[in-house]
Amino acid sequence: MKLSARNQLKGKVVEIESGAVNAIVTIDIGGGNFISATISMASVNDLKLEVGSDAYAIIKATSVMVGVDS
Repeated sequence: MKLSARNQLKGKVVEIESGAVNAIVTIDIGGGNFISATISMASVNDLKLEVGSDAYAIIKATSVMVGVDS
């Protein structure tokens, strides 16, 4: 797999919350860190995602927001 996005984090799918159109897929990337993404149900099916599957969280963003508790 070759992509222009440099932030490619390999992990395991630990949860898929399926909806009518979209799903929230949570990937355990290790070290107690998890990344969640909302993707279409069509993509879940095309990628054959299921809990326990290996998957990549691929991040390509032009801006990142930072927040703190006040």
